[in-house]
Amino acid sequence: MEPFSWGYTFMMYLRGIGWAIVAAIGFSFGVGLAIKVFDWLSTSIDEWEEIKKGNIGVALIIVSLILMVGLLVYKVI
Repeated sequence: MEPFSWGYTFMMYLRGIGWAIVAAIGFSFGVGLAIKVFDWLSTSIDEWEEIKKGNIGVALIIVSLILMVGLLVYKVI
């Protein structure tokens, strides 16, 4: 295909949308799995109950976990 044709442009848009969907699925799966593993490893504290009580420290740990998994998934995809 010619690089300046409408067909080529449309195919590149579809390719970009496809990668965005793959990244979203990978990110959601990765974050969900990481949070579940973190819950399994920290059995002595209920993180979600502490967040509901307003414990900022636990909330920061969960946010940093989500950010780090997001960065890892971003680098892989």
